[in-house]
Amino acid sequence: MSTRKNIGFLSFGHWTPHHSSATQSAADALLQGIDLAVAAEELGADGAYFRVHHFARQLGTPFPLLAAAGAKTSRIELGTGVIDMRYSNPMTFAEDAAAADLIAGGRLQLGLSRGAPEQVIDGWKYFGFEPGEHETDADMARRHTLDALGVMTGKQFARPNPRPMFPNPPGLLALEPQSEGLRERIWWGAGSDATARWAAQHGMNLMSSTLKDDETGEPFHVQQRKQIEAYREEWAKHDHGFEPRVSVSRSIFAITTEQDKRYFLASGDGEDQFGIIDNTRSVFGRSYIDEPDMLIDRLRHDEAIQAADTLLLTVPNQLGVDYNAHVLDSILTHVAPGLGWR
Repeated sequence: MSTRKNIGFLSFGHWTPHHSSATQSAADALLQGIDLAVAAEELGADGAYFRVHHFARQLGTPFPLLAAAGAKTSRIELGTGVIDMRYSNPMTFAEDAAAADLIAGGRLQLGLSRGAPEQVIDGWKYFGFEPGEHETDADMARRHTLDALGVMTGKQFARPNPRPMFPNPPGLLALEPQSEGLRERIWWGAGSDATARWAAQHGMNLMSSTLKDDETGEPFHVQQRKQIEAYREEWAKHDHGFEPRVSVSRSIFAITTEQDKRYFLASGDGEDQFGIIDNTRSVFGRSYIDEPDMLIDRLRHDEAIQAADTLLLTVPNQLGVDYNAHVLDSILTHVAPGLGWR
C-alpha cells in the first residue's frame, strides 16, 4: 500500500548566457534557486535540493545558497544532491554545513558522494587535494567524508593554545559551530550496491539517482530497488540510533497545458539506457512524460520509487521559476494524490 512520500525538486542550477535561457548568469541561477525554494514551500513540496558541480556553468558551492534559502523559508528541507567530497576539506565542510543548518533552523539534508564524471581532468587537484598512497580518488572522497562526520558531533580533538586570544573551555577543542542533529541528516549518493552498503555501515541515509552501475542487466528501477534492499539489510546490522531515509530522483513531467506539450511531448520519455561511464557499465533511468492519469499508472510500477520514502524531481531550471513551480504543482496536485503520496 502506498504511503505519503516526501517530494522535492532537484536543480542542477544550469545557466547559459543565451537569449533562450531564463537563467543567463550565475547570479540568476543562485537567486532563482532561492525563489524556487520559496515557491516550492508555498506549494507544499517537502524539499529543495541542489546539485554541486565544479568547473561548469552550474552551482559550484552550496552553502551560501542553502543559507540564503534557509533564511527565506521556514518549513521546507534544503539539501544537496550531491557534494563531490573529493573537492572538500572535511573541517571547512563541517563548519560551513553547521552554520548553514543553524540559519535554516535544522532543515539541511546534505547528500555527499564521490562525484560524477567531471568537466576537467582530476579537478580536485586544483583545490589542493591528492589521494594518499595506495588511495584512489574515490577512496579520498570517502576519507574526507568520514573525517567530516567524525567532527560533526562535537568530537574534541584539537590541542588548545596555552595563550589563546580568547579563553578556552577545559580540555581539547571541537569545531564550532555545531548544529544538533545534522549528523543524522547526511546522505550518501551511492552508484552501486556496494557503496549503498558502505553508506549503511557508516550511518548515512541513502541517495540514489537516475544513474547506477549495471550489476544485473535488469531494468533500472529493479536494480535500484535491489540496491535499496541491500542498503536496508546492511543498516539493520548496525545500531546507529535513528531510522534511515532513502531518496530516488526522477525526471517526471505531467502534461497538463499546451506549454507542457510544446516542451516535452515531442521528445518522448524513451527507455532505460545502458552504456560505459568512467570505464564502468552503467544504466541510466528513463524519464516519465505523460498526462496525469497515465503517469499515475506507470509510476505505480516503478519499484524503486515505491521502495523509497523521498522522491526528488529533477527540474529544467533554465525554463524559469514560474514554469518550474508549475511543474512541481502539477505533480503535487494531479499525480501524487492518485498514488497515495498526498
